[in-house]
Amino acid sequence: MIDSLRLAAHVHGHLGWLAAAVLIHPAIVLRRRVKADFAVGLAFAFVTAAGAMGVCLYPAYREKIKQSIFIQDPRIGLLFERKEHLALGAVALAWVGTIAYLAARGSTLNETPSTRDSLRRASHFAFIAAAALAVVVAALGTVVATFKGF
Repeated sequence: MIDSLRLAAHVHGHLGWLAAAVLIHPAIVLRRRVKADFAVGLAFAFVTAAGAMGVCLYPAYREKIKQSIFIQDPRIGLLFERKEHLALGAVALAWVGTIAYLAARGSTLNETPSTRDSLRRASHFAFIAAAALAVVVAALGTVVATFKGF
């Protein structure tokens, strides 16, 4: 069981770093008025998969290693707690960015071009913030994982 948890934690960590990298692409592409469907979709998929995997790993983490991390070094335990909160923010912002992008792309109402531009700008800034948070989350996760893992 531990070996499968260790493998899952490694995959989660690598997926988290990939999500952080992939989130940068829509943040860059959405600066201009070009089609960004692939960049947005890929970023959404990676960040959602990394987040879902983290949610699945959390019960085992809480049961098997959380207490020992806090006993050995409470600062590292608190880093992990912060990582969780920032990860939720990164996932939420990536979802907001995706929804705003899709709303701007699929706009069929009699909206003004400025509404579409505002949605696109909102998407752009959401992806910038999501990418920044994801990099911090991946770095904190790496610190915690090198301290103690499954």
